[in-house]
Amino acid sequence: MFRRLLLTLGLGFAIAPAVLCGARAQDASELVVRLNRLENVSRQLSGQIETLQYENRQLKEQLRKFQEDVEFRFQEGKGSAAAPTRKAPAPAAAPPSAAPYGTNPGEGRPGKRSDAFDPEQNPNAPGAPKPLGTTQPSLPLPTGAIAEAETPLRRSVPPTVVEAEADASEDGDLPPPGFGSPVDLSPPSRTGSIAPVEAPVGSASIAATGSGDAQADFEAAYALIRERQYEQAEMSLRQFIQSHPRDRLVPKATYWLGESYLQRSRSREAAEQFLKVSTDYANSPVAPEAMLKLGTSLHALGAKAQACATLAEVERKFPSANAIVRQGVEREQKRARCAA
Repeated sequence: MFRRLLLTLGLGFAIAPAVLCGARAQDASELVVRLNRLENVSRQLSGQIETLQYENRQLKEQLRKFQEDVEFRFQEGKGSAAAPTRKAPAPAAAPPSAAPYGTNPGEGRPGKRSDAFDPEQNPNAPGAPKPLGTTQPSLPLPTGAIAEAETPLRRSVPPTVVEAEADASEDGDLPPPGFGSPVDLSPPSRTGSIAPVEAPVGSASIAATGSGDAQADFEAAYALIRERQYEQAEMSLRQFIQSHPRDRLVPKATYWLGESYLQRSRSREAAEQFLKVSTDYANSPVAPEAMLKLGTSLHALGAKAQACATLAEVERKFPSANAIVRQGVEREQKRARCAA
């Protein structure tokens, strides 16, 4: 009995270390599995971040190329419209001595059409040259009643208002002017019952040049934005940027140009202008709000990932942005359902 007890105790002490070692080994293996899983998840997240960054760079590159293409086409169209049309010089006529007398100049030329008109083969055809002295003389000029009937057809210059009133009062008793008689080309002294044509109010060209004062031109364009006349505002802002390319108001003008596009649901053009402000004029006061509007435009284009990445970049690139911009970023992130 005592031996069995001792044997049991010995077996228990011998098995206990093995059991403890097995439990420790199992815990270590589970820890290794968890670490591997964490590494895989971290690797996947890093890959997704790199993919988003690459897509963002590609989108910026596409927008930049599109902007350059639009600007190039706009400048090319403006230059072609301003350039004077030049007529092509008429080809020099061949000297009459190029072909011998009495022969057809077209004979022997390579590529001559077989159906070309040859007056020598058919001299009586219409249009064939006639020998001198064989043409019939012109008919004599009509006189009398026939001349009176044909007078309106022979007048090359309309009668003056005075002549028109005389014709109306005397019922056409004036004798018709003779052939070759002088014609009064002076403008009429009075317009009679013809009312002057008035130009419609407000029809001035919106593409006219500015006043030369940058501040006045910008305020005029911004007034159109406040009145929600976005098409006229677009033309005025483009004219301002072209007329004053180095003025301090160019970033604001570019921002409001993008806003005029965004209000008309032209999201691609709006994104180009907002991207230009946030990159080329990053120190401008409107740069943070331009980057916010860039995210809004990208979301409207359906580029959700790029829009979320742009909105997340606002706080990092512009840490001193005001509260309105920060609230706008949060609002747009909720609209786009960006991941926290």
